[in-house]
Amino acid sequence: MSELDQLNEIPLFPLRAVLFPDGVLPLRIFEPRYIDMVRRCMRDEVNFGVVLIRDGSEVASQDNAVPPNVFRVGTEAKIVDFNQADNGLLGIVARGGRKFQVEETYQQNDELLIGRVRFMGSETVGSLGEEHAALLQILKDLLQHPLIQQLNPSVDLEQALSVSNRLAELLPIEPEIKQTLLQMSGPNERLTELKRIVGKFRE
Repeated sequence: MSELDQLNEIPLFPLRAVLFPDGVLPLRIFEPRYIDMVRRCMRDEVNFGVVLIRDGSEVASQDNAVPPNVFRVGTEAKIVDFNQADNGLLGIVARGGRKFQVEETYQQNDELLIGRVRFMGSETVGSLGEEHAALLQILKDLLQHPLIQQLNPSVDLEQALSVSNRLAELLPIEPEIKQTLLQMSGPNERLTELKRIVGKFRE
């Protein structure tokens, strides 16, 4: 059985944010279930999954015992840095890995959501053409922004895959649109849709 056919159990972190492969996601964590999840991931050197919330809340409460409804395609997240703030918040930086398809979910006693997932195959790297020049310039401009420079994003400006993922990640667009871009099967399809989105900005 190939890795793509295997079901893997991973903890899920439902957010109102979308993580792309090789993307950087800083998180401030205060809920015990996620602090425990981060500690386990670091101790056992395992990753968790980031999934976009379709409806529901990021934060558990007595009034909100039902787990949030999440989209079925997410991204593996590897913890690459962490710090403990004085106010008790745990700060981590996660980097996006493989995309995955969520087959089913269940909730542990501590209300942590666990997903049974299949990891998806790597997309083709692809190359950029003249038709992508405007998108490339937008990405270059975004990369000059001080807040984005703090994230130190990893990007190869000659690869269609890298450019399409970073642009989808950094553009100020709704999470649901980012999710649609994440779910696309390759960089050319993503770049075509990004070109359409940017065109609407300029109308």
